[in-house]
Amino acid sequence: MSSSAPGDGPGGGPDGRGGGRDGRGRSRDGRGGGRDGRGRSRDGRGGGRDGRGGGRGRGGHRPPWWPEDTPFPPGNLHPRPGQASRIARRAGCCAGCALLVLVAGFSALVWLSLNAFGLVSSSGITKAVTAAALGLCVVAAVGIGITLRRVAPPVGDLIRAARQVEDGDYSARVPIRGPGEVRSLARAFNAMSARLEAEETRRRSVLADITHELRTPLTVIRSQAEAIADGVNPADEEHIAPIVAATRALESLADDLRTLSLSEAGALHPGREPVDVDLLVNETIEACRAEAATAGVRLDCLLAPTLPVLSADPAQLRRVLGNLIANALAHTGSGGTVRVEASQATGGVRITVRDDGEGIPPELLPRVFDRFVKGASSTGSGLGLAIVRDLVEAHGGTVAAESTVGVGTSIQVSLPA
Repeated sequence: MSSSAPGDGPGGGPDGRGGGRDGRGRSRDGRGGGRDGRGRSRDGRGGGRDGRGGGRGRGGHRPPWWPEDTPFPPGNLHPRPGQASRIARRAGCCAGCALLVLVAGFSALVWLSLNAFGLVSSSGITKAVTAAALGLCVVAAVGIGITLRRVAPPVGDLIRAARQVEDGDYSARVPIRGPGEVRSLARAFNAMSARLEAEETRRRSVLADITHELRTPLTVIRSQAEAIADGVNPADEEHIAPIVAATRALESLADDLRTLSLSEAGALHPGREPVDVDLLVNETIEACRAEAATAGVRLDCLLAPTLPVLSADPAQLRRVLGNLIANALAHTGSGGTVRVEASQATGGVRITVRDDGEGIPPELLPRVFDRFVKGASSTGSGLGLAIVRDLVEAHGGTVAAESTVGVGTSIQVSLPA
């Protein structure tokens, strides 16, 4: 089974084994609350990607550009208690010592000068002490100069790199050198610029993918419409059907993109009500019977005798299950089987969609929930599993995929009761 499939599932949108594994998109509570134990996101007033409030950079929703080997959210998001005050005290001490050395050195120099011209008189001991103080001030001034020379280059590197980032060059990096605080700042800057570069690359990739997905149905519509307008093809059902199908594909893609944008903004709020899992599964399967019969695939279900009632959005869950079933049907050959299983799990329900189709290649399996990821044989948009993931996690659940090439694929959805 590859990573995407065409068609409109009963829940709406093209299926596709594409999705995001970029984090846990959660619903927001609308009142400014933080994340609960299951990772729900923040309120609608603090979210968004405009940098003015809570949003994806904070909380449990892993952004797509976040390194896989780095935990999210980072533990060092805020400075350690007292770190800022220690840095301020050190800076103040350095400034105070520099001022003290300057005043003491200037005073000693003036005193020795006045003594040399005979304007003041002092004993030999006083002269010796003044000369020693002047010498210590010179040594201290040299030490301060060496320290500043050690700090100035890495700070200059940071300033130059910051200007590069300001100009849109996110490849800017700085060497890790200098005092401990400067090294920490350099590491933080490099991490920030790396993430900005990855996000910019992802943004361009997404725009290219969306352009490609839009071009195909638009080309179909234009070619068919021009042929009918020029009198090459008659305006009958046979020649208008491709236009209708392409229009539906565009509508489905628009719905998918809207769902993803709502998830990105944290505005994917489920309209919760009691949901009978048995009824939901059977209704969705019946809606897919015709598609399964056309593909020559057997579609059945295995439900536990007693299943808890879920508090969820039935339309969104129907879309999740419809996408998974349609996706499985598209990647299962004639004579194959797609089975939907539902069982009671700890604190909720586990729904599994299994097939004995082609399976997902090992190199795609870790990224099967990434947006626009799909196999070479797939004709879908690559958004189906991204939507499944976002809708499931908006309900506080989880989704996982297991697959073996040539054996089949199973996708498990776990939902809290």
